[in-house]
Amino acid sequence: MAAHFTLDGALKGWPLTAPACAATEIGARRWNVLAGDLPLPLAVLKRSALEHNLAWMQRYVAERGVWLAPHGKTTMSPELCAMQLASGAWGLTFANVWQARVGIAAGAQRILIANEVLQDADLDALDALLAQHAGLRVWFLVDSLRQLALIEDWAQRRGGSRVLNVLLELGIPGQRTGCRTQEEALLLARAIAASAAARLCGIECYEGLVATCDSAHDARAVTDLVQRALALAKAVDAENLWVDGETEILLSAGGSAVFDLVLPLLQCQQLSRPVQGVLRSGCYLTHDHGNYQRFVRLVAEREGLPESLQPALTVWALVQSVPEAGLALLNAGRRDLSFDIDLPKPVGWAMRTSREVQAPPQDWKITALNDQHAYLRFDPAGPAPAVGDRVELGISHPCTTFDKWRWMAVVEDDGAVSGAIHTCF
Repeated sequence: MAAHFTLDGALKGWPLTAPACAATEIGARRWNVLAGDLPLPLAVLKRSALEHNLAWMQRYVAERGVWLAPHGKTTMSPELCAMQLASGAWGLTFANVWQARVGIAAGAQRILIANEVLQDADLDALDALLAQHAGLRVWFLVDSLRQLALIEDWAQRRGGSRVLNVLLELGIPGQRTGCRTQEEALLLARAIAASAAARLCGIECYEGLVATCDSAHDARAVTDLVQRALALAKAVDAENLWVDGETEILLSAGGSAVFDLVLPLLQCQQLSRPVQGVLRSGCYLTHDHGNYQRFVRLVAEREGLPESLQPALTVWALVQSVPEAGLALLNAGRRDLSFDIDLPKPVGWAMRTSREVQAPPQDWKITALNDQHAYLRFDPAGPAPAVGDRVELGISHPCTTFDKWRWMAVVEDDGAVSGAIHTCF
């Protein structure tokens, strides 16, 4: 993992007494998370789990004949994006033009911006990126005539010749962006086809917001969206509204929760041109111990998969106080950990003088977070954490842990620090 950046005391989790270090040289320090070589809290990525997840997802999409453009906004890490590309990802996905620069720096030649782009500053930036990087291709979403009019107005005022690649987004009533009806979407498709500023290259939708982690419900809800998207694609195809000169139509969907249920859309071959399905899962890389673990367990059950993804991201915290029976305070909080879906979960316990990690008792539970503290409740009659012990916390929803760290240590299974990544939030 080539990581060309410098680590120093300006970064949370780096020892203030340690000299600055190129990230490529951190392994030579022979540090270990469990030896007290780095201050806690510390976010870590287990190398073996990362490598397992990269291979698992690439094998999954290859066997199903779809492409993978993982969501780079999950990590915003050039090193991790480069790993995904090196493992075979077709491209990368981001939420806005500013984020896309990270994917380009990581070597991506294909970028999906799974969001609407419309303001002058973003269109100017996109035009500049395309001009600066030969061979770069970028697609973004359009979901309204008003947005298209703003793009056309920008193009007219700038006086350039740039024609932008877009995907028409089909949405869900009451949810996020996207056309609400087939009629609205088809009207927009006709307008894009007639536009001098945009090229209609495919259809996009996002199924994650209707998923509830109930297989019966999720299959019905996602299948309804998939069928609507297929009907729209066929209607656009019947009117020959796709851009000329493209050999393939892009159909894109897929978060990190129920990606198996969108395969009928991504595998569609019922149009006048070949279809290329693009799956956009991002959280598969690190997985988690909460939200995505629950969802992907159901994916494995529905598909009869013999193995699944592995949690790679955890945060080690220090027991700094046990002020009363049944309560310990850890030195990690909302500044360090995801809490938007589930609270962190104790998944490892190492006593103060030991490098041996054991499973914590099942009754241990994080019940609340402050900015810098986690409240660990436990049964006073059972094994109890002591001041100075270390607790490994599994997180739920990796996106909102990554944005709290400017770097993360990459560790081996024994806690040895062998590498590092940095983030660009």
